[in-house]
Amino acid sequence: MPVSPRIILVPTPIGNLDDMTFRAINALKSCDKIFAEDTRTTGKLLQHFDIKTPIESFHQNNEHQKIKHVLNLLESGQILCYCSDAGTPGISDPGYLLVRTAIENNFDVECLPGAAALIPAVVVSGLPSDRFVYEGFLPHKRGRMKRLEALIDEERTIVFYESPHRIVKLLNQMEEVFGPDRHVSVSKEISKLHETHYRGTITEVRTNIESKPIKGEFVVCLAGKS
Repeated sequence: MPVSPRIILVPTPIGNLDDMTFRAINALKSCDKIFAEDTRTTGKLLQHFDIKTPIESFHQNNEHQKIKHVLNLLESGQILCYCSDAGTPGISDPGYLLVRTAIENNFDVECLPGAAALIPAVVVSGLPSDRFVYEGFLPHKRGRMKRLEALIDEERTIVFYESPHRIVKLLNQMEEVFGPDRHVSVSKEISKLHETHYRGTITEVRTNIESKPIKGEFVVCLAGKS
């Protein structure tokens, strides 16, 4: 039975290449074209798994120019895969416009299960994981405190992504907004060789992180209001 034209969102490893699923590899091998946030990053992944499918860029700086091209390929009957640099497309990564446009034009969209840093971070945080809210990255400059202050009364565990350049700034701002004794778990380099988790009060974790070299990507899980 022929498969209808569609977009397949393919999660890619956030660190350890062994996290790539058989289903994801097969999808990338069998589709007509792969669109990628960064063709260099995804190209290394394709080379590792000996995937020869043609690849083309599709990212936040060119997605509005390329969306018509994607629709033309779908209208011609092609099956397309999309990969962001790491993790699941659309989760603090490009992908939303692609999904929305495909749905609006009555094309199927499929998202394969796979890597996403927020899930293991929440699960190992020691904080309640039955209910949580995902905030992703805060604005780099203006609006950070306003976003945090809007969460003062949130009772669920709150999940943030942060870069190594701003992780201490984020913990300082959390200390100011939520108080020094609110509990937090900070995970870095999930699934990689130097995966590390810092748990305790905001002050304890900030002090601990400040005393070490700050490298890698961070997931911050903040306890909700008691």
